[in-house]
Amino acid sequence: MRLPPLSLVLGGAASGKSAFAEGLMDDLARDKIYVATARALDAEMQARIAQHQAVRDGKGWHLVEVPLDLAGALAVRGTGQVALVDCATLWLSNLMMAGQDWQVAMDALLARLDRAGAPVVIVSNEVGQGIVPDTPLGRQFRNAHGAMNQCLATQADMVVQVIAGLPHLLKGDRLW
Repeated sequence: MRLPPLSLVLGGAASGKSAFAEGLMDDLARDKIYVATARALDAEMQARIAQHQAVRDGKGWHLVEVPLDLAGALAVRGTGQVALVDCATLWLSNLMMAGQDWQVAMDALLARLDRAGAPVVIVSNEVGQGIVPDTPLGRQFRNAHGAMNQCLATQADMVVQVIAGLPHLLKGDRLW
């Protein structure tokens, strides 16, 4: 299997999107970098991160934890090193909570993805199908997240939505 330059894997919470994205990369012989954007701010999140790490252990992954500078992390990866970013949703949340301009960071990421040199798979939640958030920050996040996903999907060569563990191809060629 040959991954396209940029793949986007979308889905709801606990939809199986991360497992699907990891599966896309399982058969690759090249070095694989796992770019994790989550922050372990509480015990529950620490346990989730540990569970994700245990699933990847021994499968050739190199872990890089990057809560904010995603474009920078992709810029310094090794030549030919394929990357899985999990996930864009937490990255956007981290940016907004840190008071950073998400659009500037998004533009830097899109420019970096144009010059990636090796395949990148990005995982992102689909948050726009739920209820309208009841707070201004919640609505701002939902709108920014929708815009981010649209930018990534436009640039991506392959877009897959995962629902209940089942992948649905939205754009590009089927690889599974």
